[in-house]
Amino acid sequence: MDMRPTRHQQKLIDQARAMASECFAPRAADLDHKAEFPFADYDDLRDAGFLGLCVPEEYGGLGADLETYCLVSEQIAQGNASTALTYNMHCLTMLMMGEMADAHDMSEVKRARHEVLRSTNFREVIEKDVYYGQPHSEPVEEGETDKVFTVGGRRFGTTADKVDGGYLLNGRKFFVSLAGAADYFATPAILNEDGPFVERTLYLKVPRDAPGVTFTGEWDPIGMRATVSRDMKLEDVFVCDDAEILPPGVFGGLYLTSAHGPLLFSATFLGIMQAAYTYTLDYLTGRAPGAPLKGQIAPPIGSSVSEMLCKVEAARALYYRSISEAKLQPTHEIRQRARAAHLTIQRAVVEVAQEAIRVCGGRALLKKHPLERFLRDAQAASVMRPWTREIATQAAWESAIKHVQKKNTVE
Repeated sequence: MDMRPTRHQQKLIDQARAMASECFAPRAADLDHKAEFPFADYDDLRDAGFLGLCVPEEYGGLGADLETYCLVSEQIAQGNASTALTYNMHCLTMLMMGEMADAHDMSEVKRARHEVLRSTNFREVIEKDVYYGQPHSEPVEEGETDKVFTVGGRRFGTTADKVDGGYLLNGRKFFVSLAGAADYFATPAILNEDGPFVERTLYLKVPRDAPGVTFTGEWDPIGMRATVSRDMKLEDVFVCDDAEILPPGVFGGLYLTSAHGPLLFSATFLGIMQAAYTYTLDYLTGRAPGAPLKGQIAPPIGSSVSEMLCKVEAARALYYRSISEAKLQPTHEIRQRARAAHLTIQRAVVEVAQEAIRVCGGRALLKKHPLERFLRDAQAASVMRPWTREIATQAAWESAIKHVQKKNTVE
């Protein structure tokens, strides 16, 4: 199995690595300290054409698929994890409109309308440099759900009433990254009508400054501080029919059938793992600014560094195998491997970041070094909805049990 990147992928990886090291990393500590959104990083992404990374080439984009995006995002995260995590939300919206919608079963009428609408949305990204947030998280105690959405706790507290010319939205979202920064928010909602639950799911384009949209609450977390993830309230927000990012029912269908969606988030945390390992080597060899130790590394420390390397490379090998299967028909084994990759990175990113600080010693806790920020950012891996560690673990073991039960029934 050849896991080497293609020439096109390598070019994008190299561009992302250069931006991360030369532009994003020097700004990261100050943005983290102030909990400010990385607008300058997004200017760099725009200038490089990376807002169109996952926009198909026929619309003027760079044509990156899910696998290519993940390889790029891993590099961006090594400069600033908050930038990578928010950028994920924009790129995932592009992928959902593009290759994920293309692979999803829908009627010819729906597909034709979707083609018209996404053409407009893609070209707006390319020509006007707009970018998207994704307010997917809702208060868990509120909202309509269905038995098919029990894993992941997907609830739709945001409702859409059909009115002349469009929809009227009401609801609350929380941890809305890019709050006040993104031009549009790709917003899930449930249509207030009778009918099958999945078919009533909507995915709508809500402008940041639409009447009735407000962002509230302070943002002062321990990690991922530059994501600026505040609460969002929608109160009688009108959006037109053409605001459908996906045709009705497709968002719910993608949520149920996509095997690799969680892995887009995982790329950020794989990047943190690599950044922590790289900085540890630089610190121990005196290459990092302010590093106190130069010279030979003691064997016990060297052994710990080797363990860090093993965790990084093991996680990367499983992750790369999984994202390489993104376009295949998702068999049980492919789905389970994707869950395993996601869970492995969730656990390993905290372990590697903790070990980096232990190996480098007490001075590594100083804010002039990035290791303490890496550890704080790593904590988000296990608690980000809709695929927290508990939810992903539940999905994995339930799927394993059901698969065996199905085999026993057939036999």
